[in-house]
Amino acid sequence: MKVLHTILFALLCFCSVEASAYSDKNLLQQAADLQRLKAALVPQQKWVNYPLYTDRAGWDKLFADTKQEYIKRGEQQLNYEWKVVKAMDYVEFERSGSRQVMEKPFGDNNTAMVDLLMAELAEGKGRFVPQLINGVFHTCEMTSWALSAHLVTQKIHRSLPDHREQLIDLTSGDLSSLLAWTYYLLHSEFDKVNPSIAVRLRYEVEKRTLEPYMNEANYYWWQAFRATPTTMVNNWNPWCNSNVLQCLMLLENDPEKLAAGVYRTMQSVDRFLNYVHADGACEEGPSYWGHAGGKLFDYLDLLSSLTAGKVSLFTHPMIKNIGEYISRSYVGDGWVVNFADASAKGGGDAPLIYRFGKAVGSEEMMQFAALLNDNKLPRNRDFYRTLQTLTVRQALAETTPKHTTPLHTWYPETAFCYMKNKSGLFFAAKGGYNDESHNHNDAGSFSVWINNRPILIDAGVGTYTRQTFSSERYSIWTMQSDYHNLPMINGIAQKHGRKYKATQVKYDPKKNAFAANIATAYPENAKVKSWVRAYTLKGNSLQISDKFQLDEALEANTIHFMTWGKVALAAPGKISIEVNGQKALLAYNPSVFDATIEPVSLTDPRLTRVWGEQIYRVALKAKALTKTGDYSYSIIQQ
Repeated sequence: MKVLHTILFALLCFCSVEASAYSDKNLLQQAADLQRLKAALVPQQKWVNYPLYTDRAGWDKLFADTKQEYIKRGEQQLNYEWKVVKAMDYVEFERSGSRQVMEKPFGDNNTAMVDLLMAELAEGKGRFVPQLINGVFHTCEMTSWALSAHLVTQKIHRSLPDHREQLIDLTSGDLSSLLAWTYYLLHSEFDKVNPSIAVRLRYEVEKRTLEPYMNEANYYWWQAFRATPTTMVNNWNPWCNSNVLQCLMLLENDPEKLAAGVYRTMQSVDRFLNYVHADGACEEGPSYWGHAGGKLFDYLDLLSSLTAGKVSLFTHPMIKNIGEYISRSYVGDGWVVNFADASAKGGGDAPLIYRFGKAVGSEEMMQFAALLNDNKLPRNRDFYRTLQTLTVRQALAETTPKHTTPLHTWYPETAFCYMKNKSGLFFAAKGGYNDESHNHNDAGSFSVWINNRPILIDAGVGTYTRQTFSSERYSIWTMQSDYHNLPMINGIAQKHGRKYKATQVKYDPKKNAFAANIATAYPENAKVKSWVRAYTLKGNSLQISDKFQLDEALEANTIHFMTWGKVALAAPGKISIEVNGQKALLAYNPSVFDATIEPVSLTDPRLTRVWGEQIYRVALKAKALTKTGDYSYSIIQQ
């Protein structure tokens, strides 16, 4: 029962986490009601701007110099043995918490299907069709296309698929849209082998995705149709809706049903747009931008195509803000500003950023995309993005690489603050609250980079398991405030919950200053009236102060700083930090604090890929118990 309780809590983490961001903007419904939408729809897949399968010249032009690479990938799958995802592979999620036992064979199958489909489109000789049919038929025989970690949202709340209920999750949606494209492009070729194949494919997509989505008796939490002003709506919403929209666009030719389905997706995506802030910041961090803001773009791009541009939000400033968040959050040399579950590296899909930038008229995004561009060819189940990458590949290569962002970027609603100066210092801090999507207890935390090297860090998150999205989440050290750049007050760390937040958040660009009262992020037993954490960027240093008032002084306050590289107590009051040749000092008053440096060993590959095998937690422990105080510290570039 304990396992079942934990799994049920995962449902709550996805479905009913509260936030305070909601605003009834309803941008899509403002752009078109049902009747205007119906009049704007382009029928019978005439909106598709890719060649027909038989248009060899068209595909040769689209694939250009990538043709042989895609054919080569397909050839590697010609003898692929399709893997069975066994019942106990699903159950393993409940037993050990592992997601990979189920996800690995499933993912391998999906990759093989994409490789074969792309190879057949590139070559056009039918060589890959039989093996692709094997994959399609194999997939159609599965009980569910959802992941074991998400199947707990079934009515039975277990990780083994229940054939009585069709679940639309991220993966089942991706597969549905992939197979809808497969049907559109190759159903005539499949018919030459056996007409039952394409019929079965279409039937399964309709049964697993279109019918349950349109059944108003059904309810998927990510649709947010039951959302209240305090309900969190995260990246699942635009991600799943973009997949449903593709299925509608490719398979539904009844004008009434098409209009009703598309309008329902508009109503759902409006819930996401109502939730996210107009300032455009992604509270889930850069790693999730491609799934949140990026999937919103895919959805809007598809909707614009389906309506010949008559239903479009690309001129709305909020959409541009959402796009430019990804370039503003880039520090340099692959490092990004990371909060919550986001990694300190990555988050940049160059073709996606370019497409988004072009749509909203952002030179900043297009040039940033060119800077990130590595010419790698996508290889995943997101078939629409794969094709769209081919359409912008040449234009992206011809764009001048550049990353130019303001010295100050302030997100007033999300309470993210970025500041940098000509000395090479880059500072980022957040206000926020401790129930954001993919939340860590990190209200008021910050990070520092010197010449694009992270000095004070946010560790990020390890590999996802059952515990990550369960009642055990905050037993994981990466989620806890005492493993962020924050104080433990009276020996107490911040607590999870919407009411635990930063308040009195202030930003002064003229003084390069950011401050917030973080007392409200701590529970009552911390006995704290006020704790104002303030940051000021000056020349080659960042000055930090903690001015506080306590109801009682019960235990020595401890101020934590997370760092990496070469870390040493250089002298009383000075801790030296060296990262790839960049040197800094963490300066503090040795008469006020005792300092210790604690190694934190890393074994999780999701963390070691970024930081190596070890990071450090610096602890400054106050020597005196006082009810009031004004601590100060500095990060000084050397």
